[in-house]
Amino acid sequence: MRLILLGPPGAGKGTQAQRLVAKYGIPQLSTGDMLRAAVANGTEVGKRAKAVMDAGELVSDEIVNAIVAERIDQADCDRGFILDGYPRTLAQADAVHDMLAERGILLDSVIELVVDDKVLVGRIVNRAEEAKAAGQPVRKDDNPEVFEERLREYYKKTAPLIGYYYANDQLRQVDGMAPIDDVTAQIEALLSR
Repeated sequence: MRLILLGPPGAGKGTQAQRLVAKYGIPQLSTGDMLRAAVANGTEVGKRAKAVMDAGELVSDEIVNAIVAERIDQADCDRGFILDGYPRTLAQADAVHDMLAERGILLDSVIELVVDDKVLVGRIVNRAEEAKAAGQPVRKDDNPEVFEERLREYYKKTAPLIGYYYANDQLRQVDGMAPIDDVTAQIEALLSR
């Protein structure tokens, strides 16, 4: 099973990915985690990424795509994987298509968690207040202004993937505003078809 989870920040992709990992025994592939692992392991692409990051620059699509390709070739991805936070752009979506086609692998589904942005901002504010009340540090991205900037970036760069995957008849949608267990049930129902 090879899946992509789509949705704005705070939609619950990470939570749902962890539940899918537990149920299906396939890894969740996060670009941030893959990038850190490639650098730590000193792979060829990891060395290139480290040089770019050490220079204070953003890692290019070419390097990110190479890291994803390197990761999906690992044995634990033989039965499938969940891409979370990648692809983020149409160029990256094309790269995913090409890298899977080169390996004779099909993408099984793209699942969009459909949410209400205003409610998401409210969730972030509540999460920050709960953390403060519990004496815990507030995550940097739990600042409403930072979060709203992340939403704008999502709509500018990532939301076009919704149309891309819809046009390819791969997009499936679930109500991301439902309780967590209901969202999980919706996803599992889609995957069992």
